[in-house]
Amino acid sequence: MVQTLNHGALSLMISIAHRTRLFELMSSLGPADSHRIAEAGGLQERYVRECLGALVTGGIVEYRAEDKTYRLPPEHAAFLTRAGCPHNLAVLTQFLTIFGSVEDKLVDCFQRGGGVPYSAYPRFQEVMAEMSGQTVVYGLVEAIIPLMPGMNDRLEKGIRVLDVGCGSGRAMNTLAARYPNSEFVGYDLSESGTKSARAEARARGLTNVTFHVQDVTALPETEKFDLITAFDSIHDQISPDKVLSEVRRMLAEGGTFLMQDIRA
Repeated sequence: MVQTLNHGALSLMISIAHRTRLFELMSSLGPADSHRIAEAGGLQERYVRECLGALVTGGIVEYRAEDKTYRLPPEHAAFLTRAGCPHNLAVLTQFLTIFGSVEDKLVDCFQRGGGVPYSAYPRFQEVMAEMSGQTVVYGLVEAIIPLMPGMNDRLEKGIRVLDVGCGSGRAMNTLAARYPNSEFVGYDLSESGTKSARAEARARGLTNVTFHVQDVTALPETEKFDLITAFDSIHDQISPDKVLSEVRRMLAEGGTFLMQDIRA
């Protein structure tokens, strides 16, 4: 039990180090004391020093007492820095603070029933977008699209594509930029997610992609799509069977459904 508590606390420190880019700083600087690391990142030295102390105790960072320098071993940096994408596990530690932030609401649900909406989870869409950036978007064009025979050519010529549970829209925006002749649509219940998706599309000058707040258990009756995708979203649905039934209904003749999800 003590080990579980220690690992939980260490995970929170890893999340902080990720968000403040401490790991990137240490990877680029090499051995350095806390003052140099803090100065390089525009951070407060005392907070940097305390975080590094926890990371040293947890075996993440090495410390040299002779000159009071800290070092992030390259083999650790490979799994803790953004340069290590898609293997950066530090991204996932952010979910612990997100889940912890709704503990009071969950306790209330145990007593009163009901549920906790996605909107109650702070930074959820932001962190999901970061995670999908390395689990989906990173290899979407080069590795995932080629899994479907002929799909690259079809996208080049122009087809209609729907993403179910699009979140912040990074996958659809990536495909829209790569395949300008195709039309892309993203559906999600999250207003903040679709708002971010639209903002990114505008910033990238994309005119062939749209995002809508939409309950994916009741999709539009008249729409048809040649390719429907669901990246890490089906397991989050209250009624995944209804969503999959709607997906099947909305596929055009000869259409393709591509689903990526956790194996659980």
